[in-house]
Amino acid sequence: MIRGTRISVELILRKLSEGATEADLLDAYPHITVEGIRAAVAFAADVISEDGVLSVPPTAPAKPPR
Repeated sequence: MIRGTRISVELILRKLSEGATEADLLDAYPHITVEGIRAAVAFAADVISEDGVLSVPPTAPAKPPR
């Protein structure tokens, strides 16, 4: 959660991955701050670096050559 809110880090990351900007997030969620958004991203980076694993959704298999 973003400190002082009920907004999850996951939500922030998901919105950013969908192309939202910091300004978009600040407009949509007036209780968060730029610092809160950046702290969420930093937290996620720390979790990934500690775990050493990043789950990436599978992509469609490449088409075989003709």
